[in-house]
Amino acid sequence: MLTVRPASVAGRFYPGDPILLGREVDRLLSAVAVPPEEPMPKALIVPHAGYVYSGPVAASGYARLLREGGTLERVVLLGPSHHVAFQGLVLPESDAFETPLGTVEIDLAALRRIPQIRRNEVIHRPEHSLEVHLPFLQRVAPKARLVPLAAGRATPSQVAEVIEALWGGSETIIVVSSDLSHYLSYRECRALDEETARQILRLDTALAPECACGAIPVAGLLEAARRKRLHPQLLDLRNSGDTAGGQEEVVGYGAFAFFETGGGHP
Repeated sequence: MLTVRPASVAGRFYPGDPILLGREVDRLLSAVAVPPEEPMPKALIVPHAGYVYSGPVAASGYARLLREGGTLERVVLLGPSHHVAFQGLVLPESDAFETPLGTVEIDLAALRRIPQIRRNEVIHRPEHSLEVHLPFLQRVAPKARLVPLAAGRATPSQVAEVIEALWGGSETIIVVSSDLSHYLSYRECRALDEETARQILRLDTALAPECACGAIPVAGLLEAARRKRLHPQLLDLRNSGDTAGGQEEVVGYGAFAFFETGGGHP
């Protein structure tokens, strides 16, 4: 019998009703135009705020999986911890995550590749940075199992080593969850987020925490991307002042894709 981690932010960060949630995810995905010749990315960075704020930006990443996502068997999902401070990376103790659209099973076989990672349900139970991505993944990669990793204090090399252990082939995608700057004015946010985007596109791992709440898993992905010679591409860069909020204090959002060939570049 599966031990299931229940949804903790359904009805707050995204619709709690399965019909409304499905419609919202489909609407966000259908609004994204993906070049027909673009290959499926190996990795994504996508934001994790409420869908009304960051949903369109996240969809610009997930829409890249619509054509071939049905072939994915594993999603390695890394995000920051907003509630508990800890060292390293942590897996949940549960066997599956639940959303209003159903359950996503954890890839227990893949966990044997990273036996050094400890498991802790207290860290995962209230955390939204991973959960908000699951409805998108349930739509675009319905057969995939999940490797959910909450990131605490760790170096880029430490995170990269775990990502590389789970790298796999075309059956596996890496997804890093991160918003960008927080609670700046619209103009300040735009300036800082544009510089952060340039850093990410340079695969520069020296990201400051104020640039991205997921700076640790992002830096780990950038380190792995540099080692694997991935090609980064900016898909979308906006903030809550562009989507659904005022412009006095905004939160920044970016979506980035990483390709194993240069085919993702315009």
